[in-house]
Amino acid sequence: MYSENTGLATLSEMDYLDVKNLAQTGEGAFLEFKRTVPSAEKIAREMAAFANTRGGTLLIGVDDDKSLIGVEGYQEEEFLLKKAAFEICEPQVEIILEIVHFGVRDLLVIKIPEAESKPVFVHGKKGAVVYIRKDDQNKMASIERIRILENKQSEEGVTFQYGRDEQTLFRYLNEYSEISVEKFSHIIDVNERKAGGILVNLVSAGILNLFTKDNIDYYTFSRRCK
Repeated sequence: MYSENTGLATLSEMDYLDVKNLAQTGEGAFLEFKRTVPSAEKIAREMAAFANTRGGTLLIGVDDDKSLIGVEGYQEEEFLLKKAAFEICEPQVEIILEIVHFGVRDLLVIKIPEAESKPVFVHGKKGAVVYIRKDDQNKMASIERIRILENKQSEEGVTFQYGRDEQTLFRYLNEYSEISVEKFSHIIDVNERKAGGILVNLVSAGILNLFTKDNIDYYTFSRRCK
């Protein structure tokens, strides 16, 4: 557990121009910026989404138009960042907090590595929620995606049975290339939880890939199975 009196911030090797150039690339899968830390819970969503995906960087003190405005002292921002990473996120999220001075103001560069233990949950008003990073947005993870993250952490190998349901699925994918949980549950006439479980096991075994389109999860054959 961290101590509120322990500072995380260190002076960055980056300078004002480095941060400006980074901000000009725009927000995306690995970069998000904010004028200030809006709240511990909201910034925890950003941290968890990066940690649950492939890591990323938060810039604090950057406006929506990519201009650098900084913050007046970083101590309050640092307090909220620590609370987000170490209290609201579970398991705790590793963060590297760096400060870039310019004039009397500061820019904060927060680096979030991909988590070794997934999924990372955010505890807040909506309960315990898992977020992932999709392009420049944070998305709530579906039950199936959460189960896939959990399977990746399991030391036990994932196995599946090639039965009638799997045969039906593969025939469908050979014809239509992609399928949702809802569609799969309909064609094999089972509830969505059971259908999702089959799809999750196939993703975990490397047979299928999972992708999101229009906020709906779809499954398709992985490249190695084509």
